Amino acid sequence: MDVNDFDFDLPERLIAQTPLKDRTASRLLVMDKTTGAIEHRHFRDIVDELQPGDMLVLNDTKVLPARLIGEKQDTKATIELLLLKETGNDEWETLVKPAKRVKVGTVVTFGDGKLIAECVEVLEQGGRKFKFTYSGIFYEILDELGQMPLPPYITETLDDQSRYQTVFAKERGSAAAPTAGLHFTEEILQQLKDKGVGIEFITLHVGLGTFRPVSSDKIEEHTMHSEYYQVSESAAQAINEVKAKGGNIIAVGTTSARTLETIASENDGKIVATSGWTSIFIFPSYKFSILDGLITNFHLPKSTLVMLVSALSTRENILAAYREAVENEYRFFSFGDAMYIRPHRSN
Repeated sequence: MDVNDFDFDLPERLIAQTPLKDRTASRLLVMDKTTGAIEHRHFRDIVDELQPGDMLVLNDTKVLPARLIGEKQDTKATIELLLLKETGNDEWETLVKPAKRVKVGTVVTFGDGKLIAECVEVLEQGGRKFKFTYSGIFYEILDELGQMPLPPYITETLDDQSRYQTVFAKERGSAAAPTAGLHFTEEILQQLKDKGVGIEFITLHVGLGTFRPVSSDKIEEHTMHSEYYQVSESAAQAINEVKAKGGNIIAVGTTSARTLETIASENDGKIVATSGWTSIFIFPSYKFSILDGLITNFHLPKSTLVMLVSALSTRENILAAYREAVENEYRFFSFGDAMYIRPHRSN
């Protein structure tokens, strides 16, 4: 398939730059995954959409304030680091701006010396590995000095950094938020539980590769980035029980979807307690092993994410829904509105 098959016209004014004050105030486009039929609702109506016996699976990853602004120790030039992956012994793989100023041995200081980083390896595409030295607890210092690594299409400053975290964020390690989960509140989750909808949490640490464009014209030739995931024994058991009883498994976000499908596709449609790295690439022709529905935000044209949602329904249904979302001025991307690709109902 060609990348351009997943293109659509998106006015820049529809890219949400700031979150709404009320997490549940977003709009919700509901689409039947089989027929493509569309309803326009509000996110708080998700309680009415989900049915007793369904299972909602959410990603409890926590975004690191991974953007650090410092200065070179020798020249005082400004250097920006984005922490990507901890490799042990206080060493991190990072992206650096401007990368050309940073060579092995370069020392960068942050917060008047509270945090010091020395470049120990040059990586590809502007990447560098740094070894950090500090006094105290690294993550406490990072909370003090770091900023949220907002996606490149968001140009406004985020006043409240907690709005780029889900209310259930727990396992730190993401470079980006699982944004479909941003719409949920503790109240909505409790209402779903009271209705008889199961709630389970899994973890996938979102990497910056989620924002990278498809690297070739033919999507089959694209290589996905790798991301770490983990699923507990209790979550695996609960998800399998719901599936065995005929309930629908609804993923919140493409990260939860990719985690579930990675595991189920390797275990005859079952979820098992495990951890590892996934680079699964889901696009039309993919046969889902466990997922029945998906709650997600609206994605970038020609992105791997719009390909994933197309695989759950059809490319034609998704592009038609996106055209309608544009016509009705839905808000797109991380701080935007939501879409529920609903399992088909015959009645």
